[in-house]
Amino acid sequence: MNAPLTWGQVARTLAVEFAERAVAHDRDGSFPHQNFADLQQAGLLALAAPRTLGGQGASAAQLSEVIGAVGQGCPATALVLTMQYIQQRGMGRPGSPWPQALAQQLVHESHNEVSLINALRVEPELGSPARGGLPATVARHTAEGWRISGHKVYSTGAPILRWYVVWARTDEEVPRVGSFLVRAGSPGIRIDATWDHLGLRASGSHDVILQDVLTPHDHALDVRLPQDWARGEPAMLAEMTVMLGALYTGVARAARDWVVRFLRERTPANLGAPLSSLPRAQEAVGRIEALLLTNDRLIASVAHDLDTGTLVPAVDSGLVKTVATQNAIDVVQAALQLSSNHGLARKNPLERHLRDVLCGRVHTPQEDSAHIAAGRRALGLG
Repeated sequence: MNAPLTWGQVARTLAVEFAERAVAHDRDGSFPHQNFADLQQAGLLALAAPRTLGGQGASAAQLSEVIGAVGQGCPATALVLTMQYIQQRGMGRPGSPWPQALAQQLVHESHNEVSLINALRVEPELGSPARGGLPATVARHTAEGWRISGHKVYSTGAPILRWYVVWARTDEEVPRVGSFLVRAGSPGIRIDATWDHLGLRASGSHDVILQDVLTPHDHALDVRLPQDWARGEPAMLAEMTVMLGALYTGVARAARDWVVRFLRERTPANLGAPLSSLPRAQEAVGRIEALLLTNDRLIASVAHDLDTGTLVPAVDSGLVKTVATQNAIDVVQAALQLSSNHGLARKNPLERHLRDVLCGRVHTPQEDSAHIAAGRRALGLG
């Protein structure tokens, strides 16, 4: 009797079809709805939620394997799935502000239908909340619930999301800041299809406009004074590092696989042998292997800490994220150097992998922030 497939094996099987669809989605900037129907049918949409809430309770290492596999096929799909997993992990974290019944409802939905959630945090004026500042999005407390108005940008997965976790400030005399759960499609919500990006073109990261949108009182998930957010959320940062690191390493691995096939098959007339026979090509591929191995080991170490309950300092997560991202970019650029014009041709996937992998730089923490934090720690400046 054959053993049941692991979640990673299921993801790798699905990713083959995702990769075939990725060409058209990238060209058209269209959203890969079918990929999420396939993920739901395969039981992968509630993977990160704890068993106490009805999820599958996958470990960080298992989630990394799934995201890496999906990222190798369609990184836009993997990014939306990453955001789903981050929210589900947060629901089950010790001291979670999520009402249990509400968390169970969302997990149950994702078991039975395509139901996805993501945080809407970035704004046109504010930029990334990680760099400070009060959001312009306002939540007004009324007798019937919270009324939320604001403009969010880079709302990844907007065409398919069922739920938004909206970053907003209250209209109190001393404003508090935090997260409010809002049902997508509620009256007063509009999606502006603004996403026209160099990479991850299928991620549907459009603008979401909220105008006096009503959400129940108990959907205020975590609202604090602004200074109380300064300590950050180390566990969430470590989880983001693991999954985003796996995602962009997946893109790099797709580039590696393509260039290896190219070197094996390309036989210039003046050489009379495949390019793979050249020591220069062998050395370059060896350097690519070293970068991929480094990423795998780094990501696995953070996942192991998460799975064993070991605290990962935010500074460490930031450094691992930065190194893993740069290594993934270096892999794709090395593959381009080996393939020259062939790699830049639109008929080949390598130029798409380059555009996609470059998006890894924009995720929090960005390189300058990560290095400043590490430098301050080393210099004893806090």
